[in-house]
Amino acid sequence: MRFVAVPLLVLLVACVPRAPVPERLTQSEWRFVSIDGDAPVVPDRATLTFRDDRLSANVGCNTIAGDWRVEQERLIAGPLAGTRMFCEGAVWEQEQAISALLVAAPTIEWRDGALVLQSSGHEAHLEPAEPQP
Repeated sequence: MRFVAVPLLVLLVACVPRAPVPERLTQSEWRFVSIDGDAPVVPDRATLTFRDDRLSANVGCNTIAGDWRVEQERLIAGPLAGTRMFCEGAVWEQEQAISALLVAAPTIEWRDGALVLQSSGHEAHLEPAEPQP
């Protein structure tokens, strides 16, 4: 009887409802709180927006945009294209970090209403651009 109970328990745990990640992201806008542990250089422009099947990101200079979807709690973005304005210094470094993060299929994690994207080399913490009810 003990051997039957364990598979049943696994089935019951697997059936616990969770909000699908795409539904939490679709039609949403997020502000970068930190990029690789540092505050955004241009905080009022540091956003990540999800619209239907397109995303766009900007940390203060160029905009990066492309298709997106979620697979197994990973954000799959691309192909990505971006504007090509000249940028330098810390904003350029943050832009390169976000670009590398997005193409690396980062994991998606939710922490107290905040969104955390993490790949092997980069991490971004974001909060909703507008308070959610």
